[in-house]
Amino acid sequence: MVRPTILGPALTVLLLAGPVAFGLAGTVLPAFGIAPGFGGGGFSLHYFRELFAQPALFCSITLSLSSGLACAVLSLLIVMLFTAAFAGTATFRRMQHLLGPLLSLPHAAAALAIAFLIAPSGMIMRLISPELTGWQRPPDLLIVHDRLAFSMIGALVAKEVPFLLLMTLAALPQAPVERVRQLTGALGYGRIAGFIHGAWPGIYRQIRLPVFAVIAFASSNVEVALILGPTQPPTLAARLVTWMGDPDLSQRHLASAGALLQLLVTGLALCIWIGMEHLLAALRNKAACAGLRMRRDGPLQVFSLAAMVISAGAIFAGLGALAFWSFAGLWQFPDFLPSGFTLRNWMKALPRVVEPLGTTLLVGVVSALIAALLTVLCLVHEDRTGKRAGRGAEALIYLPLIVPQVTFIFGLQFLLVASGWLATLPALLFAHLVFVMPYAYLCLKDPWRSFDRRYEQVAAGLGKSPMTTLFRIRLPMMLRPLLVLFAIGFSVSVGLYLPTVLIGAGRLTTITSEAVALASGGNRRIIGVYAFFQMLLPVAGFAIATLVPALIFRRFRGMQV
Repeated sequence: MVRPTILGPALTVLLLAGPVAFGLAGTVLPAFGIAPGFGGGGFSLHYFRELFAQPALFCSITLSLSSGLACAVLSLLIVMLFTAAFAGTATFRRMQHLLGPLLSLPHAAAALAIAFLIAPSGMIMRLISPELTGWQRPPDLLIVHDRLAFSMIGALVAKEVPFLLLMTLAALPQAPVERVRQLTGALGYGRIAGFIHGAWPGIYRQIRLPVFAVIAFASSNVEVALILGPTQPPTLAARLVTWMGDPDLSQRHLASAGALLQLLVTGLALCIWIGMEHLLAALRNKAACAGLRMRRDGPLQVFSLAAMVISAGAIFAGLGALAFWSFAGLWQFPDFLPSGFTLRNWMKALPRVVEPLGTTLLVGVVSALIAALLTVLCLVHEDRTGKRAGRGAEALIYLPLIVPQVTFIFGLQFLLVASGWLATLPALLFAHLVFVMPYAYLCLKDPWRSFDRRYEQVAAGLGKSPMTTLFRIRLPMMLRPLLVLFAIGFSVSVGLYLPTVLIGAGRLTTITSEAVALASGGNRRIIGVYAFFQMLLPVAGFAIATLVPALIFRRFRGMQV
């Protein structure tokens, strides 16, 4: 008889690999003209010739490639230096708590916050004008949508630093950081050099796949590129979305050919990164052999702390500006604060918010619950078989995060159009679940594996069945990590833009898809309302994950995991 728990790994493999495989197939075939329903007439390389004839295509490719690599380099450098300088200190713990909420913030909300902060009429300009600049009007400077994508890269770095820091925190217990620090310190190495030589190689091996996921996302992201990225020309992923939304259905063949090009660009970025890994490892070994100890690394420590504070502070300041704008009355440049506050913006926006808010809540809650169920089934099956997920299984879990979304979501859209399921709630839920599931598994696996098995042994000794032990002992005791899993899965769903736009086809909208669409309109007051909901929903999820266990376990704190 087949145990029910075997369904967990089977469904998870199907959920993670199936959409990517079918989506890629649905992208490859139209790219070669094999999709008669969209104007294709058979196998042809015509759409690739049309793609490479597009103006400024090389610039779009370069922007995508450089932004992906720059985001990964800067984010990882900041996390590495900060961990090296402050791991185990009170500053490290305080910064960990400060950056935690940013992890749940959608990329679009972070990008909007940065845009409100750095725009020519944004908060920074209002803070220094006219006293320091003399500007009575917003300066004619191309800061947002700058041609070299500096603002887009900055927003991506600010959003990816908390993610990589969380992954590093998970890897730290398995690295003897304190012993390495004592040993290297006795040998005369500075704090940062000792960490890089002794502890970082082991930590990096464990966070390598998350770094790959950062490169894949940054080189192919759409929502941040639409809000902050260049427009003349835009990044390759942003151009693909434009072609896909063209009323001329034959443009979808062009978009499919472009999606395959995006896959090559992301693959090239990963290959360059792997080459950089070997180069930097060789340089580190050479520095170690040369006796480079960097005893006076105080400036580097200050730099790492300043980078952390600036990346987090920029987003928090931008979010504050968003909240101000949503309640602002007349707010002329260069006034730092509005002349008054009003609820008129909220009264005007709320009727339009109800429908996308309902879709956001429904899809987010259901996808997080299904992801939690599948994750628990996978981990219970792991306990019963005694076999942990290997590197291949971990690579499979990261598959939807490493393969660019634009590459296989386009193909999924083709398949859903053919099946008549496009713009339906089950299809949208399925598309969100593909991206929620990896985060759910990564969130729960470590707390699950560290659970004290003696509780279950005692229950078995009292004659309780494995199912009774699971439902009456382990799951109640693991309420906190389960609720954190739910909160993270829900926040991931809230932040998804491209799957919502393509699978929802404009008929099913969420708060994030509406906020990104409004970003091009420039009505800051209405954008502020939508961005406020983008902030509020994940925060509400994490508040539940914090308060509910605190209330339930207030008399039995020793029983919570």
